[in-house]
Amino acid sequence: MTNPSSNALVKKVDDLLPQTQCTQCGYSGCLPYATAIVENNAQHNRCPPGGSETILALSQLLHRPVEPLDTNCGQTIPRHIASIQPEHCIGCTLCIQACPVDAIVGTNKKRHAVIAALCTGCELCIPPCPVDCIDMVFLPEYSEWTGDHAHQARERMNTRKQRLTRQQQETQRRLEQKTPEKSSFINTNHNQSSPLAKKQDIIQAALQRARLKRQNDIQ
Repeated sequence: MTNPSSNALVKKVDDLLPQTQCTQCGYSGCLPYATAIVENNAQHNRCPPGGSETILALSQLLHRPVEPLDTNCGQTIPRHIASIQPEHCIGCTLCIQACPVDAIVGTNKKRHAVIAALCTGCELCIPPCPVDCIDMVFLPEYSEWTGDHAHQARERMNTRKQRLTRQQQETQRRLEQKTPEKSSFINTNHNQSSPLAKKQDIIQAALQRARLKRQNDIQ
Protein backbone atom coordinates (compact mmCIF):
# COMPACT_ATOMS: atom_id res chain seq x y z
CA MET A 1 0.00 0.00 0.00
CA THR A 2 1.34 3.42 -0.95
CA ASN A 3 2.31 5.68 1.93
CA PRO A 4 0.48 9.04 1.64
CA SER A 5 3.30 10.86 3.41
CA SER A 6 5.79 9.36 0.96
CA ASN A 7 3.66 10.53 -1.95
CA ALA A 8 3.53 14.04 -0.52
CA LEU A 9 7.32 14.12 -0.14
CA VAL A 10 7.84 12.84 -3.68
CA LYS A 11 5.68 15.70 -4.94
CA LYS A 12 7.73 18.23 -2.95
CA VAL A 13 10.98 16.82 -4.31
CA ASP A 14 9.60 16.80 -7.84
CA ASP A 15 8.57 20.46 -7.42
CA LEU A 16 12.20 21.36 -6.74
CA LEU A 17 13.54 19.62 -9.83
CA PRO A 18 13.88 21.62 -13.07
CA GLN A 19 11.54 19.39 -15.10
CA THR A 20 13.88 19.27 -18.09
CA GLN A 21 13.27 15.48 -18.28
CA CYS A 22 16.84 15.16 -19.56
CA THR A 23 17.50 11.77 -17.87
CA GLN A 24 21.07 12.78 -16.98
CA CYS A 25 20.35 11.68 -13.41
CA GLY A 26 20.04 8.12 -14.65
CA TYR A 27 16.26 7.97 -14.37
CA SER A 28 13.63 8.34 -17.07
CA GLY A 29 12.50 11.77 -15.91
CA CYS A 30 12.19 14.15 -12.99
CA LEU A 31 9.31 12.35 -11.27
CA PRO A 32 10.99 8.92 -11.38
CA TYR A 33 14.13 10.55 -9.96
CA ALA A 34 12.11 12.23 -7.21
CA THR A 35 10.50 8.89 -6.40
CA ALA A 36 13.90 7.19 -6.22
CA ILE A 37 15.24 9.90 -3.90
CA VAL A 38 12.37 9.44 -1.46
CA GLU A 39 11.68 5.72 -1.69
CA ASN A 40 15.09 4.27 -2.55
CA ASN A 41 17.36 6.82 -0.87
CA ALA A 42 18.93 7.78 -4.22
CA GLN A 43 21.52 10.54 -4.09
CA HIS A 44 20.05 14.02 -4.38
CA ASN A 45 23.04 15.51 -6.24
CA ARG A 46 22.51 13.93 -9.66
CA CYS A 47 20.73 16.79 -11.48
CA PRO A 48 23.11 18.84 -13.66
CA PRO A 49 20.42 21.24 -14.94
CA GLY A 50 19.38 22.05 -11.38
CA GLY A 51 22.95 22.44 -10.19
CA SER A 52 23.96 23.64 -6.75
CA GLU A 53 20.73 25.56 -6.13
CA THR A 54 18.60 22.45 -6.56
CA ILE A 55 21.00 20.36 -4.47
CA LEU A 56 20.80 22.93 -1.66
CA ALA A 57 17.00 23.05 -1.81
CA LEU A 58 16.78 19.25 -1.75
CA SER A 59 19.24 19.05 1.12
CA GLN A 60 17.14 21.42 3.17
CA LEU A 61 13.90 19.61 2.37
CA LEU A 62 15.29 16.15 3.04
CA HIS A 63 17.57 17.15 5.93
CA ARG A 64 20.56 15.71 4.12
CA PRO A 65 24.10 17.09 3.86
CA VAL A 66 24.81 19.43 0.96
CA GLU A 67 26.82 17.46 -1.60
CA PRO A 68 28.66 18.69 -4.70
CA LEU A 69 27.11 17.81 -8.03
CA ASP A 70 27.89 14.28 -9.19
CA THR A 71 29.80 15.17 -12.34
CA ASN A 72 29.39 11.62 -13.63
CA CYS A 73 25.90 12.81 -14.54
CA GLY A 74 27.18 15.87 -16.40
CA GLN A 75 28.05 19.51 -15.83
CA THR A 76 25.78 22.43 -15.03
CA ILE A 77 25.75 24.78 -18.03
CA PRO A 78 23.50 27.67 -19.07
CA ARG A 79 20.29 26.59 -20.73
CA HIS A 80 20.81 25.74 -24.38
CA ILE A 81 18.07 25.39 -26.97
CA ALA A 82 17.75 22.74 -29.66
CA SER A 83 18.05 24.14 -33.17
CA ILE A 84 17.18 22.21 -36.32
CA GLN A 85 19.16 22.93 -39.48
CA PRO A 86 16.28 23.36 -41.96
CA GLU A 87 18.39 22.64 -45.02
CA HIS A 88 19.16 19.14 -43.75
CA CYS A 89 15.89 18.18 -42.03
CA ILE A 90 14.09 15.40 -43.93
CA GLY A 91 10.86 15.54 -41.90
CA CYS A 92 11.15 12.09 -40.36
CA THR A 93 9.35 13.25 -37.14
CA LEU A 94 11.66 11.22 -34.88
CA CYS A 95 12.68 14.35 -32.98
CA ILE A 96 9.01 15.22 -32.41
CA GLN A 97 8.43 11.77 -30.97
CA ALA A 98 11.44 12.14 -28.66
CA CYS A 99 10.63 15.61 -27.29
CA PRO A 100 9.04 15.18 -23.83
CA VAL A 101 7.38 18.61 -23.81
CA ASP A 102 6.05 19.07 -27.37
CA ALA A 103 8.55 21.82 -28.18
CA ILE A 104 9.07 20.70 -31.79
CA VAL A 105 6.55 21.32 -34.54
CA GLY A 106 6.30 19.89 -38.03
CA THR A 107 4.67 17.14 -40.03
CA ASN A 108 5.86 14.10 -41.93
CA LYS A 109 8.19 15.00 -44.85
CA LYS A 110 8.08 18.67 -43.85
CA ARG A 111 10.85 20.64 -42.19
CA HIS A 112 10.59 20.80 -38.43
CA ALA A 113 11.29 23.70 -36.07
CA VAL A 114 11.89 24.11 -32.35
CA ILE A 115 9.76 26.49 -30.29
CA ALA A 116 12.64 28.00 -28.34
CA ALA A 117 10.51 29.28 -25.46
CA LEU A 118 9.26 25.74 -24.77
CA CYS A 119 12.52 23.82 -25.19
CA THR A 120 13.95 22.52 -21.91
CA GLY A 121 17.37 21.79 -23.43
CA CYS A 122 17.09 18.09 -22.60
CA GLU A 123 18.92 17.04 -25.82
CA LEU A 124 16.71 13.96 -26.18
CA CYS A 125 15.91 14.94 -29.77
CA ILE A 126 19.53 14.64 -30.87
CA PRO A 127 20.20 10.85 -30.75
CA PRO A 128 17.23 9.76 -32.91
CA CYS A 129 17.91 12.29 -35.67
CA PRO A 130 19.13 10.18 -38.62
CA VAL A 131 20.85 13.08 -40.39
CA ASP A 132 22.46 14.79 -37.37
CA CYS A 133 20.82 18.11 -38.13
CA ILE A 134 20.07 19.19 -34.54
CA ASP A 135 22.43 21.42 -32.57
CA MET A 136 22.23 22.88 -29.07
CA VAL A 137 22.70 26.64 -29.17
CA PHE A 138 22.96 29.28 -26.47
CA LEU A 139 20.44 32.09 -26.77
CA PRO A 140 20.78 34.69 -23.99
CA GLU A 141 17.10 35.60 -24.16
CA TYR A 142 16.18 32.01 -23.30
CA SER A 143 18.93 31.26 -20.79
CA GLU A 144 16.76 31.78 -17.71
CA TRP A 145 14.92 28.77 -16.28
CA THR A 146 12.68 29.54 -13.34
CA GLY A 147 10.32 27.53 -11.19
CA ASP A 148 7.44 28.77 -13.32
CA HIS A 149 9.18 27.49 -16.44
CA ALA A 150 9.67 24.12 -14.76
CA HIS A 151 6.03 23.81 -13.74
CA GLN A 152 4.85 24.78 -17.22
CA ALA A 153 7.18 22.20 -18.76
CA ARG A 154 5.83 19.53 -16.44
CA GLU A 155 2.27 20.43 -17.43
CA ARG A 156 3.16 20.11 -21.11
CA MET A 157 4.80 16.76 -20.47
CA ASN A 158 1.71 15.46 -18.64
CA THR A 159 -0.59 16.75 -21.38
CA ARG A 160 1.55 14.98 -23.97
CA LYS A 161 1.44 11.71 -22.02
CA GLN A 162 -2.34 11.91 -21.77
CA ARG A 163 -2.64 12.55 -25.50
CA LEU A 164 -0.38 9.61 -26.36
CA THR A 165 -2.34 7.35 -24.03
CA ARG A 166 -5.60 8.31 -25.72
CA GLN A 167 -4.06 7.67 -29.14
CA GLN A 168 -2.80 4.25 -28.06
CA GLN A 169 -6.21 3.34 -26.66
CA GLU A 170 -7.93 4.44 -29.86
CA THR A 171 -5.48 2.43 -31.96
CA GLN A 172 -6.11 -0.61 -29.79
CA ARG A 173 -9.88 -0.22 -30.18
CA ARG A 174 -9.56 -0.01 -33.95
CA LEU A 175 -7.41 -3.16 -34.01
CA GLU A 176 -9.94 -5.03 -31.89
CA GLN A 177 -12.74 -4.03 -34.24
CA LYS A 178 -11.03 -5.57 -37.26
CA THR A 179 -12.46 -8.86 -38.44
CA PRO A 180 -10.26 -11.94 -37.98
CA GLU A 181 -10.16 -12.36 -41.75
CA LYS A 182 -8.80 -8.85 -42.26
CA SER A 183 -6.26 -9.26 -39.48
CA SER A 184 -5.13 -12.56 -40.99
CA PHE A 185 -4.76 -10.93 -44.41
CA ILE A 186 -2.63 -8.15 -42.92
CA ASN A 187 -0.41 -10.60 -41.04
CA THR A 188 0.03 -12.74 -44.16
CA ASN A 189 0.94 -9.89 -46.45
CA HIS A 190 2.82 -7.40 -44.25
CA ASN A 191 6.21 -8.62 -45.46
CA GLN A 192 5.30 -8.54 -49.15
CA SER A 193 5.91 -5.66 -51.50
CA SER A 194 3.51 -2.88 -50.49
CA PRO A 195 3.16 0.92 -50.34
CA LEU A 196 4.78 0.74 -46.92
CA ALA A 197 7.85 -0.99 -48.32
CA LYS A 198 8.05 1.60 -51.09
CA LYS A 199 7.76 4.37 -48.50
CA GLN A 200 10.65 2.89 -46.52
CA ASP A 201 12.76 2.79 -49.68
CA ILE A 202 11.97 6.46 -50.31
CA ILE A 203 12.95 7.38 -46.74
CA GLN A 204 16.25 5.52 -47.04
CA ALA A 205 16.99 7.29 -50.32
CA ALA A 206 16.18 10.64 -48.70
CA LEU A 207 18.52 9.84 -45.84
CA GLN A 208 21.31 9.01 -48.24
CA ARG A 209 20.81 12.25 -50.16
CA ALA A 210 20.71 14.34 -46.97
CA ARG A 211 23.86 12.75 -45.57
CA LEU A 212 25.71 13.17 -48.85
CA LYS A 213 24.70 16.83 -49.02
CA ARG A 214 25.93 17.44 -45.49
CA GLN A 215 29.25 15.82 -46.30
CA ASN A 216 29.63 18.01 -49.37
CA ASP A 217 28.77 21.13 -47.37
CA ILE A 218 31.41 20.28 -44.76
CA GLN A 219 34.14 19.62 -47.33
